[in-house]
Amino acid sequence: MSIFQSLIKKEMLHLLRDFRTILVVLVMPVTLLLLFGFAISTEVNNVRIVAVVEQHTDETKEMLERFRNNPSFTFEGTVSPGEAERLLRKGEADAAIVFRTKNGRLSHQIVADASNTTMAQTATAYLESVANSNAAGVPIVSRTLYNPQLKSAYNFVPGIMGMIFILICAMMTSVSIVSEKETGTMDLLLVSPVRPGTIILGKLVPYFLLSCIILALMLTLGYTVLEIPLSASVIPVIGISLLYIVLALALGLLISTLASTQVAALLVSGVMFMLPVVLLSGMIFPVENMPRALQWFSCIIPARWYIEAVRVLMIQQLPASSVRAEILVLAGMTLVVLALAIKKFHAKR
Repeated sequence: MSIFQSLIKKEMLHLLRDFRTILVVLVMPVTLLLLFGFAISTEVNNVRIVAVVEQHTDETKEMLERFRNNPSFTFEGTVSPGEAERLLRKGEADAAIVFRTKNGRLSHQIVADASNTTMAQTATAYLESVANSNAAGVPIVSRTLYNPQLKSAYNFVPGIMGMIFILICAMMTSVSIVSEKETGTMDLLLVSPVRPGTIILGKLVPYFLLSCIILALMLTLGYTVLEIPLSASVIPVIGISLLYIVLALALGLLISTLASTQVAALLVSGVMFMLPVVLLSGMIFPVENMPRALQWFSCIIPARWYIEAVRVLMIQQLPASSVRAEILVLAGMTLVVLALAIKKFHAKR
């Protein structure tokens, strides 16, 4: 058995003996994926609405019937203006639509409870679309591409994948190497005739294989439980995910050369990575809506490029050529981080 194979075997045995860590590493991604996919949803259903009608006409009756039959609404009935205000103030209604008839023309006004801005914005948009659907006798036909059911999971799955890999992979490698520093075994490896590059690869390969298992679990859940449509784009998704995993492992290696204790490694890889990934990568908030300075700063966050690419591949199901720029950026980041990590590792030796 070669020295490289012996290092891989040693690291694999170390991983298998630490069963609790493996359990956490495998269970946490599944839990987060299911949590964001099912429990955390931006979809708004059962919007409680009331109507205020100054003068009933055939047109108002038709509109009220559309509200009753729309599955997004829970129509609470027709009330007076004062009653509508009372229901909104007490939180017993989410929105009220007021119909007025002047000079034979019907107009409407929407009053929404904006204490929950997401509910207010979505409810207003729903009500406007229904109320205007027959404006001027011309029906409005709308289509939603790539996500016709408007499922939140379509948006969250790529973001969760980007967050999990950058956190778990970086934490695994950084803590593993730092723990060997604290016990003194890393010093023994460094003074041995084994090349530093062989030591690095020997430690990274087992974590890369474990990350591949996590990737397989997440893709299986995404395409089956969360019902993301499966297509030929799954092959490019796997390819760019493997590149992203290597980048995350390299970041963990770089952290291990800078941190001297496991606590410091956890703080750097956990806290310092989590906030930028969640807030600035486009996982939850669109990058285009941020101030220009933050948009430029987000360019150095690897998760931004990975999430953009995976959304194009998984949701829009476009070919890999559509994410060529993202792939080049991630490949460049991987080379730079690996070069820095190896250089620092040599300097430590």
